[in-house]
Amino acid sequence: MTRPMNPIPIPVVVVLIFAALAAAEIKTLTLTDDNRPMILFEKFGFTHTGHAAISVTGVSVYTSLPAPPDPSRLGFFLLSEESLVQILSDLQRDPEQQSSFCILDSPSIKPLFNFRSLSPPPHASYNQSYPVSSPDEYLLYFANCAPDSRVSMAVRTELFNLDPDGSRDYLSAGVTRLPSLFTFFAIAYLVFLGYWIHYCLQNKGSVHRIHLLMSGLLLMKALNLICAAEDEHYVKVTGTPHGWDVLFYMFQFIRVVLLFTVIVLVGTGWSFLKPFLQEKEKKVLMIVIPLQVLANVASVVIGETGPFLRDWVTWNQVFLLVDIICCCAIIFPLVWSIRSLRETSKTDGKAAKNLAKLQLFRQFYIVLIGYLYFTRIVVFALKTIAAYKYRWVSNAAEELANLSFYIVMFYMFRPVESNEYFSLDEEEEREAEMALRDEDFEL
Repeated sequence: MTRPMNPIPIPVVVVLIFAALAAAEIKTLTLTDDNRPMILFEKFGFTHTGHAAISVTGVSVYTSLPAPPDPSRLGFFLLSEESLVQILSDLQRDPEQQSSFCILDSPSIKPLFNFRSLSPPPHASYNQSYPVSSPDEYLLYFANCAPDSRVSMAVRTELFNLDPDGSRDYLSAGVTRLPSLFTFFAIAYLVFLGYWIHYCLQNKGSVHRIHLLMSGLLLMKALNLICAAEDEHYVKVTGTPHGWDVLFYMFQFIRVVLLFTVIVLVGTGWSFLKPFLQEKEKKVLMIVIPLQVLANVASVVIGETGPFLRDWVTWNQVFLLVDIICCCAIIFPLVWSIRSLRETSKTDGKAAKNLAKLQLFRQFYIVLIGYLYFTRIVVFALKTIAAYKYRWVSNAAEELANLSFYIVMFYMFRPVESNEYFSLDEEEEREAEMALRDEDFEL
């Protein structure tokens, strides 16, 4: 009798399939007394020259039943996303089948080996490389269909494609272009930073502290992309990042914290409209920065451990929740600034200047909403609908959106000696007063 497979919740499977996995490096993972019926190790896009090399050592299987488990009920296999969704759909339609179903018996999988192939104890090991002749994106799973059993073992995985010259490419077919992509955008940001510094030097009298933070943001973004390019390059060539992942996560943390901080400070008008922050604006920063620390911890766990970790899905959910909270939080200071300017315009008699500021902040509000929507929704949609060979397109779209947002934000709040909004005559001043009465400025 095969053991009843525990039903796998559909939302969990969706997260496992569509969440951005770490680069498919050479990985050594250890399982201890693990009783999960299915464990996802990797997700990889193979070409027609793909290979999957798996090595297991120190294998031991424990059971509370008198009879030892059938070794053929435990094994590794490859499964495409389409086949997994189809299997789950069939099980949902036929609940009775769940009581006796074992995925190792499914004709939809590509079996690699089961525990019958292990060397005899005490070593209980196995090492083999398998060619993957059918190009597709596959999930590497371990299945345990033995009744009431727990498994302990060390697993080493190497998933790669062979280049025409015979060298190994450890990056999935859909992301093998990322080193070149990240290098291109890193150069673009360095050029942007050079122009920004030159522009600030030409307008020294109008440079504020926020502009210095914006310079630091550009530098951190460029360094983050340089480390990302080196990280992906070394993974592509050798299967390991050679320490570049540490630098990548470090600069990513600084860059993300700086980005959210700059957006909040720009939204409040700090340093170029007012020299201080109100108490509620300080609270937003005090909420956003610790949340970004938590988000980056989740990002490191997700990227460095992989889906085999028991709490991997939970960390994904934490990351998504924190990101949503931060995106909502950074909008509030901008909304408060717009409302404050509307209230001020009724009493200070400076309609033209207030109209200019309202237009500027309202435009930035629209740009910010569009940026958050594109990078959180559209990019995610591209990742899910694009063919596995074109997953790099979503990365290109995200980086292009980031660069466009930086350019627009820096242009809108650049240091200038004079602003065309503030050179208005009396007639335009009256027109500005009438425009301020227009309810279109209400959010």
